[in-house]
Amino acid sequence: MTPTRLWEHRLYPGDLSHLSRVRRDLRADLEGFDEDVAETLVLCGSELFANCVKYTASGGDDGRVVRTLWLVDDGSVTLGFTDDGLSGGVPEIPEARTAAEWDEAEGQRGLLMVGELSTAWGYSRVCRFGDLGTHTWAAFDLAR
Repeated sequence: MTPTRLWEHRLYPGDLSHLSRVRRDLRADLEGFDEDVAETLVLCGSELFANCVKYTASGGDDGRVVRTLWLVDDGSVTLGFTDDGLSGGVPEIPEARTAAEWDEAEGQRGLLMVGELSTAWGYSRVCRFGDLGTHTWAAFDLAR
């Protein structure tokens, strides 16, 4: 699938205080899109940005997060965030919990939400042989 529109990548400091700017920029970039679709992307984008900051070197001194956004000719839009790495892991939905543990858990539900609201999500390492960053993305069907 070929992107039919690629927005300029946006670079943010890796600090949760910039979350309102991430949301504002995403709303501006999605102006003219269906309001429900735009708000879904803002919600999921907030979660993906926060994960970069909370779980990787992006949240450390001089950390940063890169946002990508592109429209594909199949009628979908893909939103992605690339972190600074050094988390030692990859984005995943925790599965080894009992129902009671899920009821008590305060965190780690964000990817569940992203998975439910998107048509697909995933990740790719920036570099195969080192933890130099991970790009996490979610695709959304505009006709949904």
